[in-house]
Amino acid sequence: MPSRIRLEDRECPLSTTVQHVGEWWTLLILHDAFDGCTRFDQFQQNLNISTSMLTARLKTLVADDLLERRLYQDKPARYEYVLTERGRSLRPVIVVLAAWGNRHLKPQERSMILVDAASGEEVEPVLVDARTGKSLDDSEAFVFAAGPAASTAMRSRYTELRSRRPGRADAQ
Repeated sequence: MPSRIRLEDRECPLSTTVQHVGEWWTLLILHDAFDGCTRFDQFQQNLNISTSMLTARLKTLVADDLLERRLYQDKPARYEYVLTERGRSLRPVIVVLAAWGNRHLKPQERSMILVDAASGEEVEPVLVDARTGKSLDDSEAFVFAAGPAASTAMRSRYTELRSRRPGRADAQ
């Protein structure tokens, strides 16, 4: 399958992440994996996905090291698909996506909520800066900038964006 990522975005972590998990079925399969599904028939039944689509998505998830394919039965050979550490690290992303969706629904319209496993109380996930505890929702307080490995093009992009921000002395 040809890459959908633009040449100039190959170094952008958002673009490369979307290349791995930006497909509809991929996110739903990962969600089911977080809920404990590991077997082909479980995914197929829960998602009502075609055999060919599920096979293709699972192969991609294994190739991307998000799931590991493990033999659980010899005769006939049967496999399960288990989250890798890399795959497990995507859970906060799935949680925040679901929370974002729920924020735009009336409480009675939400079909799935996140709860504390021990108390059953609904929780509201938020993204915060680990150092300060400040919410990352504020796009004026927290902005993207070129990182240490940024190319000249990426550095230029963020220099230009910084100069256009309101309140900057160098924005003219």
